[in-house]
Amino acid sequence: MSKYDIIAFDLDGTLTDPSDGLIAGFVYCFKKLGLDSSDRESLRKYIGPSLYDEWQHDFGFSPDEANHAIEVFREYYNIYGWWDNRVYPGIHELLGSLRAAGKKLIIATSKPEDTAKRVLNLFGLTKYFDFIGGAGSHKKDRKWEVLEYSLTSAGVDMQDKSALEGCILVGDRCYDAEGARICGIDSLGVLWGHGTDEEMNSSGFTHLAKDTDEAFRILTE
Repeated sequence: MSKYDIIAFDLDGTLTDPSDGLIAGFVYCFKKLGLDSSDRESLRKYIGPSLYDEWQHDFGFSPDEANHAIEVFREYYNIYGWWDNRVYPGIHELLGSLRAAGKKLIIATSKPEDTAKRVLNLFGLTKYFDFIGGAGSHKKDRKWEVLEYSLTSAGVDMQDKSALEGCILVGDRCYDAEGARICGIDSLGVLWGHGTDEEMNSSGFTHLAKDTDEAFRILTE
């Protein structure tokens, strides 16, 4: 019998590549706030983690200032940026094969839940998932918080070690490995996302996969 029965997926950088829309949103936000946005490549670091935490750390924002900056970002992103996105090759096949193998699939993303649902609907991915969990407010978007929420909503008893052993999170950044570790479950890092090779190899993922075929093998072996 396969070890993993419940598979939680990150969204950005794992199932879809949202970089064009997100970076355009960051540029819009930074220009309005008077921050330097000239190095677009450097803005990729904000794809994945909690913007609330990252922008307080990087810019010295207060909690209220961080919330305001996120609202400015969403002025653009919620209208234009969210659909400037693409599904990674092999994702439909991976999810369909996992469902056919009897796996329960859920989403655990730091993206706002309503936006995550719009993205999944846009690409016809909703049908693969038993539950879609995302951030409910700026202060509750850390990966471990969303992961715990999604697992609990999928019927997992977070106090039951044997139940947690049957769960895994699939993601592409160090925050995914950390969130899985805090929640007491395994993690699979995908090398096609936004994490650098150095980040992925040093983040403590239980497994790493270079493509969707390798991911399927790990998740079903």
